[in-house]
Amino acid sequence: MRAGEILLERGLDRPGRSCVALVGGPLDGLLLDVTEWTPDQIATGAALSTELGRFGAGGLALYDPRPGAPSCFDWSGDSP
Repeated sequence: MRAGEILLERGLDRPGRSCVALVGGPLDGLLLDVTEWTPDQIATGAALSTELGRFGAGGLALYDPRPGAPSCFDWSGDSP
């Protein structure tokens, strides 16, 4: 999983950038910029730092690509 990417509020994506929607969990409704990600990195998903998850500050929210919908990453849980 890839970590530490820029999160954007829905609707603030920019032309020339590729974003996926985060669905569910503590980051629901945000966009994740995956412009410079390889296809393999996108297929692996993301581990994103957040204070909003189960483990608080320093925790990670885990998101996996949705099968058949490459523009969405679904929340799969939190990690310390």
